[in-house]
Parts: sequence; structure tokens; C-alpha cells
Amino acid sequence: MWATTAHEIGRRIWIAWREKGFNSSSTTSLHMCSPTRAALLSGRYWSRFGVTSAQNERVYPFETVTLPRALQASGYATALCGKWHLGSRGDWGPNRFGFDHSYGSLAGGVGPYLHQYKRGPFEETWHRNHTLLQEKGHVTDLITQEAVNWLGRRDARPFFLYVAYTGTHIPIDEPKRWLDLYPDIGDPTKRQYSAAVSHVDDGVGQILQTLERMGRARNTLVVFTSDNGALPTARNDDPQYSGEYPVGAAGGTNLPLRGQKGQVYEGGIRVPALAWWPGRLSPGVHAGPLHAVDWMPTLCSLIGYRTRQDLKWDGQNVWPWLTRSQPEPPRRLYWAGTGFRSAAVREGDWKLVVHRAPEARTELFNLARDPNEKQDLAVAEPDRVQRLQEVLAVLSAQDRDAQVSK
Repeated sequence: MWATTAHEIGRRIWIAWREKGFNSSSTTSLHMCSPTRAALLSGRYWSRFGVTSAQNERVYPFETVTLPRALQASGYATALCGKWHLGSRGDWGPNRFGFDHSYGSLAGGVGPYLHQYKRGPFEETWHRNHTLLQEKGHVTDLITQEAVNWLGRRDARPFFLYVAYTGTHIPIDEPKRWLDLYPDIGDPTKRQYSAAVSHVDDGVGQILQTLERMGRARNTLVVFTSDNGALPTARNDDPQYSGEYPVGAAGGTNLPLRGQKGQVYEGGIRVPALAWWPGRLSPGVHAGPLHAVDWMPTLCSLIGYRTRQDLKWDGQNVWPWLTRSQPEPPRRLYWAGTGFRSAAVREGDWKLVVHRAPEARTELFNLARDPNEKQDLAVAEPDRVQRLQEVLAVLSAQDRDAQVSK
């Protein structure tokens, strides 16, 4: 099972899970949902598909071997509950790309009770197996209920469940039960945000309890992570959405990291992650960087998936590092920013950030000494800048080659 939610995991839940044997890590994604999901479900950088922002158009060629397709071929039942946003039409939906069952939003984040995306051609988006429907209830509860019900119908066959909560994406409007947990937060939208985090935490807890009741917990790997950093200025009353919502900024915070959703600084791409597999993972913290592209190679390795086809993965099998059976070597990671107007490459502790628009500039950071990216070392390290620029040029060229051959 895979569970993904918003940027901030409540501190209370984080500590509790650490104590109960979760292995925690920081992982890297991108600055928005669609790119990260495109990478997660393919093992390839999102930019290989030309994706650098939230995406209503179809992302994958229909023949793409996605993670759920690989698992299907290995005998797994597969389901997605929550947000898709890799092609917002029914004939581009998750069932076309390896999911036996799907439910939630074909497009992006939705109003919590209307379940509608932004005004426009994809506004009506709530579906079950690509058939649009109207339902009552809060979006977080509906996603949790569908996930729990799907799990309850499982037999002995192995399964892959991908739960993509829309919380804490705007617009937020939480029930009194969750707002009452935060009486001391005076700002109404900040209180809404905190309530939304706890609401999602509760949903994840229900899914874990279901696994326990089924007797499947010790046989199931659970991964909990996010798709991007917070956007502190996100307006909860964004007029693109139908309905009325509490007025004000309802984004979280990435401090002390620099940057936010929509940027390739660490505040946009570095998010927390938890992995849980009783008896197989020991409690601890993995300090090295993981990437969204790593999960498909990792899971495919765990189930013994084999194919003669070159899937052109950019990710690696990170299981030996999470289990501490092998030390993590220095590695190279890549991010293409929105519209390819920015990009970043990391090699070991060094990260190069290149801005191509609105003005060209280059920055260099040593993340081991300066994880908050306050000290630009580009002028002091010209040779290193040149080397990383050459690496970035090779990776960018692979983007162009992949899109030409799509």
C-alpha cells in the first residue's frame, strides 16, 4: 500500500509512528502534484513526459509500463483512491494505466463538499472507475471510506493501494470536530489548515487499523509521503473554485527551508516520508535523499518483477539503504522546474540551481553545510559550477530525446 498526503505530517503522529517502528526519511519530489505523481508511477523524471506543472492533459503514452501495470502483471490487485491529475478526461483516467479500481478526482484538488475542480472543462471530476458521480460527504472521509472498503474486499491476493488525499490542498473547509482540536489558533484559515492535517492523519490511521484487523499488517509495506512543499500564500477563497470558503491564506510553512511549492529550492521539493513494514524495517532515520522516481524500482525489486523491456528508469532501488544492508553512495538527482524555466541538479552534497527565466542566473549550494540554501557558492566554486552545468545539460537533453520519441 502507498499513502500520500499533504506536506505537513502532524508532529504528534510523526513522533508516535517513530516510536512504533517507522523508518523515517526526507524524500524529494517536485513543486507540484502532477509531476511528482508522473515520476512516482513511472520511475522516470516527470520531464521525460514534458510535465513540469499540474496537468489536465494526458501525461503518459497509453503503452507506458506504470507501477500499477507492473504490479498487475505480477498478480497484484490495484486501486487508486483520491487524486489522479495525469489526464483529467475519463478516457485518460487511472484504469487506462494499470489500476483495476479508481475513485476520486480525475483532475486536481477539489472543494471538500462539492467535489468540483476549478471552474472550466474539468470542473465535474468526481468519479468511480471513470464514471462521474455525485456524492455527499467531506472529501477526506470519502477517500478514506473507499480505501477501507476496497481493502475489506481483498482475499489472499496481494494488493497495491495508492491513496492520494486532496487535503491540505485548497479550498479547505473542515468539520467542527477537527477545528475544535485547535482552539488557540486565532487565524481562521491557519486553523483550517491544522484541522485538515489532523483529518488526514485520522484517515491514514483508519487504513492502518484496517490492515491490522485483516491480519495483513505484517505483510504490507506502507509508505507515507507528499508531493510538494507548502505554498504559504495559497488563497483559500480562490475564485477559480465554486462555493464559499473561509477567507485568507491557508498554506503551510516550509521553514527553515528556502522556497515553496512551485520552486526547485528545498522548500519546494524536500518533504518528509515514513515507511513501515513490521519485522522488515527497523525504527530509525534515513538521512540521505530519496526521490519520487525511486519507488517504482524499489517496489518492483521487492516483488521480483522482471521485464525484457527497457523501462528507462531514472530511479534506483533504495531498499538496501532503508534496511541499512548497504551504505548509500553519493548520487545524482535532477529536477526540471515549471515550464523548464528553472532546473536543479544534485550530486552528493552539492546542488546547482539554474534559472533561465525571467532572468538567467546560477546558484550553487552545499546542502550538507547549508540545507536552507542561504549561501550561494557559485562565484567561489567556478569549476564545480561548470561540471554540474555539464551534468545538467546531459540530463536536459535526455528530456528532449524522450519527448521526441513519445
